[in-house]
Amino acid sequence: MLESKGDAIGTLSSNRPEALLTTALAYIMGLRITWMHPLASEDDHAYLLEDSGVKTLFVDPEAFSARAKKLKARLPGLQSLLGFGPNDFGEDFLAVAQEFSPKPLQPKAGPDDICVLIYTGGTTGKPKGVVHTHRVHVAMVMAELAEWDWPEEVRFLAMTPITHAAGAMVLAVMMRSGMFVMNKGFDAEKFFALVAKHRITSTFLVPTMIYVLLDHPGIGSAKLDSLKLIIYGAAPMAPARLVEGMRVFGPVFMQLYGQSEVPNCITVLRKIDHDPDNHPQRLVSCGSPIGGIQVKLVDDDGVEVPVGEVGEICVRGALVMVGYWNKPEETATAMRHGWLYTGDLARADRDGYLYIVDRSKDMIISGGFNVYPREIEDVLTQHAAVAAAGVIGVPDAKWGEAVKALVVLRKGARVSAEELIALVRQAKGAVQAPKSVEFVESLPVTGLGKPDKKAIRAKYWQGQQRAVH
Repeated sequence: MLESKGDAIGTLSSNRPEALLTTALAYIMGLRITWMHPLASEDDHAYLLEDSGVKTLFVDPEAFSARAKKLKARLPGLQSLLGFGPNDFGEDFLAVAQEFSPKPLQPKAGPDDICVLIYTGGTTGKPKGVVHTHRVHVAMVMAELAEWDWPEEVRFLAMTPITHAAGAMVLAVMMRSGMFVMNKGFDAEKFFALVAKHRITSTFLVPTMIYVLLDHPGIGSAKLDSLKLIIYGAAPMAPARLVEGMRVFGPVFMQLYGQSEVPNCITVLRKIDHDPDNHPQRLVSCGSPIGGIQVKLVDDDGVEVPVGEVGEICVRGALVMVGYWNKPEETATAMRHGWLYTGDLARADRDGYLYIVDRSKDMIISGGFNVYPREIEDVLTQHAAVAAAGVIGVPDAKWGEAVKALVVLRKGARVSAEELIALVRQAKGAVQAPKSVEFVESLPVTGLGKPDKKAIRAKYWQGQQRAVH
């Protein structure tokens, strides 16, 4: 039924134990696994399956029966579908598994065999398959265990898709003899209920989820005293809202910074670093590099920049990917001179903390000056009336790109565009001050909860080509 060592399988599932067990199966058998994001489109799923060469797809029949049949019909290379339970598209994998007698495990994979292809978000084109070996994933788990602020007793709640960051934490939880609780999708009331029911001590949330919790009317009566660690990441968190979160949840926040190419662990901003009284500036930092890897900031010529200057984050060490699947040119571009170039721009302070100013592709060049949206967003969200902000460059005949802010107000709050523009001008100067402010109900986010700058920019750049910096 299953393939030989080195062949490709995939999973299309919501958060459920069988999906994690399928990953364990792949690791032991030496198969190459690809996890489908549960919120992606049919076209995206089809592209990932075809690009990765998946022959066998494991499917959650409760959520994806219709999608599975459509994918089978359009992909000749997809040879078999196995369902986590009774289904109308293929074999019932759980029923078949009942027919086998337990036997001693005999792992077939070696440390340098490929264990997984993790696909990037595709915000600047087609998603790329990031190639990771077992050696990289062992290094990731060891880093999570050594570098993170785990509570003494780990009872972990995953409400983000286990196809991404939360799923990469399960082995560390298990090695701490912990409990891993999953839920299919995020809901504030469900989060409150699960934390209270299971006395959850740790969780991973993206900032937009934390904002939803803080704004929910039930937050005051929720039983959350068991929480000792809230790991956040995947997108920057507004400092004002982080301080608000610390007032509500206590000193439980720890930030991770990583990317698909360096999973979960480039830098960490630990709980002790969240100190608004003595070190308020660090609330906008992504932390300091973990042990076991090297990090430097370089200019366009690959020269390391002085402390305080903006440079691209480059990484090397045991956590870095092998390359991109079947994309030698993209691999060569990303991995130059023995370093992985992350595409993230940052400054470093004298204590070694990094401050990401933006993705290089999101940087705005206005009138010949570099403008970093993240810095402007941090200023805007300090205003009491602002719940969230997204800053982009829009076409402008005079400036090339003009700075534009899209602002979501807190419920019942009011503020003028002029006041927000003046706030940024005072904090950052005239070049960074938005030329316009648009008030919106919400900002689009990706399936991972990250602000989707590509979607935000789309309507302003219709018919025009924006240069990627």
